[in-house]
Amino acid sequence: MARHWLIPAILLFSTALPATSPLAQQQQKPVVTVAKPVVRDVVDVDEFIGRFEAVDEVTVRSRIGGYLDQVHFTDGAMVKKGDQLFVIDQRPFKTALDVATSSLEVAKSTLVFAEAEFTRTESLVQKGTLPISTLDDRRRELRSAQANLRGAEASLARAELDLEYTKIIAPLAGRIDRRLVSVGNLVQADQTALTTIVSLDPIDFYFDVDERRLLSYARQAREQGSNLQEGGGSLDVYVTIADSSEKPFKGKLDFAENRVDQETGTMRVRARFDNPDFVLQPGLFGRVEVSASNTYTGILVPDDAIGSDQDQRVVYVVAEDGSFTTKPVRLGPRLYGYRVIREGMTGDETIVVNGLTRLRPGVVVDAKMITLPPEAASTENGQ
Repeated sequence: MARHWLIPAILLFSTALPATSPLAQQQQKPVVTVAKPVVRDVVDVDEFIGRFEAVDEVTVRSRIGGYLDQVHFTDGAMVKKGDQLFVIDQRPFKTALDVATSSLEVAKSTLVFAEAEFTRTESLVQKGTLPISTLDDRRRELRSAQANLRGAEASLARAELDLEYTKIIAPLAGRIDRRLVSVGNLVQADQTALTTIVSLDPIDFYFDVDERRLLSYARQAREQGSNLQEGGGSLDVYVTIADSSEKPFKGKLDFAENRVDQETGTMRVRARFDNPDFVLQPGLFGRVEVSASNTYTGILVPDDAIGSDQDQRVVYVVAEDGSFTTKPVRLGPRLYGYRVIREGMTGDETIVVNGLTRLRPGVVVDAKMITLPPEAASTENGQ
C-alpha cells in the first residue's frame, strides 16, 4: 500500500523544486527602467492664458457724405498706408469746387475795383473835391471786399478738401476686412463704417497677472533697472498657440496697467511680438510663459516617475540589490519636458522612471539603467 502514495508525493516534491530555484526567482523579478534625475541650471516659469490684439486698429469711415462709387481693394488683403480703398461719387463735389472757384474770381475782381475806388476817392478828398464821408464809405467797401476774398478762398479750400475726401485711403498698414457697404449705397459722413484694418507686425498679447506674481515681475524689472509699467522690465516671454506644429513665439513684456483691478485682484500685462509672417492674428488665444525666478540648479524627473502615496507625491528610489523605497517630494513647475523637484531629492538617487505599476511592497526589481537627456523630446520651447 505504501508504494501507491509514495510515487505521487515524490513527483509533487520534484515539480515544486524549480519554482524555488534561483533561476525561477530571477525570472519573477519585475523589470523596471531606472535613471538618475537630470540636474541642470533652470529658470522657473509661470503660465497664463491670454489673447492677441492688434497694436493699431481702425474702423474706416468717410469724412463726407455721398453715394459709394468705387471699391479698390480685395477683401482680406494686406494694404499699405495711403492705399486708395473707396471712392465716393465725385460729381457733386467737382461742381461745388467749380462754384467755389468762380466765387473766388468774383471776389478778386470786386477787391480790385474796391481798391481802385478807394485810391481815387482818397485823391479827390485830399484835393477837397469830395467829403471825407465818401472816403469812409470807400474804405468800408474795400475792407468788405477783402473779407469776401478771404471767405471765397476758404470756401475753395473746403471744396478742394471735400473732393480730396471722396478718395478714402488706408490710414495704416495691415490686413483689411471685407467691405461692409456695396457700391451705390448712401454713405453718411463720419457714421457709416466701410471696413476695418488691423496691423499685424508687430502684434500685442494681453494677459492678467495675480498680485503675488505681479510683485515678483516688478522686482525683476527693478533689478534690471526698468519699471514694469514702463517697458515691462524687458522680460522674455514665450507664447504657444493652438497649432502644435508652430514653435513657441518669443517676445518681451513692454507694458502693464497702472493699477490692480479691485474686483479680480489682477493687473493686465502686455507683451509684444514680431510677426513678419503674419502667423499670429488678433483674437487668437495663447498660453504665455514668463520667467519667474533667477537661474538656479534644479533636479528634474519625468512626470511618469512620480507616484502618489495617500496625500503625498513620491518617487521610487532603487538600491543596488534591486530593493526600492519611496521618497516624498514636493513638486515644482514643468521645465524642459520634466518636473522640477523642489524638496525631497539630492540629485544622486536612482529612481524608477518606467514601470511603477509593477512595484509591490517587498519585491526586488530587475532594474534597467538608462540616461535621461538634458531636455525631454516633448518639451516645447526649452522652458
